[in-house]
Amino acid sequence: MGLLGNELAFAHTLTPQEHESVMALGNRKSYPADTHLLTEGDRSSHVVIVIRGWVTVSVATDRGATRLILGLRGPGELLGEMAALDQHPRSATVRALGPIEAQVISGDAFRRFLALHPRVSGLVIRQLTSRLRSADQERSALASLTVLQRLAGRLVELSGVDPSGPYAPSGPYAPSDAGRPNGTAVSGPVVHLAQDELAATVGATREAVAKALRLLRTQNIVRTGNRMVEILDPALLALLADGHQE
Repeated sequence: MGLLGNELAFAHTLTPQEHESVMALGNRKSYPADTHLLTEGDRSSHVVIVIRGWVTVSVATDRGATRLILGLRGPGELLGEMAALDQHPRSATVRALGPIEAQVISGDAFRRFLALHPRVSGLVIRQLTSRLRSADQERSALASLTVLQRLAGRLVELSGVDPSGPYAPSGPYAPSDAGRPNGTAVSGPVVHLAQDELAATVGATREAVAKALRLLRTQNIVRTGNRMVEILDPALLALLADGHQE
């Protein structure tokens, strides 16, 4: 399972000339935090290329107001391409995690560009394929892994830690001083998410995630605070994610 994706962001796969041509199709817009760039069920067809900041991609679930976060997308990512290509309602909601700058391109202009640039069209198809594979992996994880395993795997991913090597932060959740419990120093990688947000990334209830975090705390694998989870033992956390229970 993976929220960040393994593929190079769309804009970063373009040649300089392609990048200039694509960006010339639209206009730059700024969005404040928590703004919906795209809304599930909406009939719009424009695409968005993130220039600065991070967004969540989420879908509604059968549990009413509960949402499942499918992905985290950052600079260079192309969003909204499915509705632009098939002109069906939006399949997910894209929400700004913080202030966002993005290039907004109409669906008609984007489709015309792809028709004239088969290499770029192939890049979009590759991105769609990669995201479909990731969605299949998420569904498999929901069906076969425990909440503890899914949470452990998500914390390893979002903290940007390599259990076999030095810590190298990646993604939107780099360590900071914010949320340190009782003013204590943070020595390990940190994920800055509240428990309900963590629950949304693993398809579980807040109560189930709180129970899993209590277990991780009692084993000194993590330390928690206000909107933060500090990873104290990345190697053991990775073992739990892989299904080891010791």
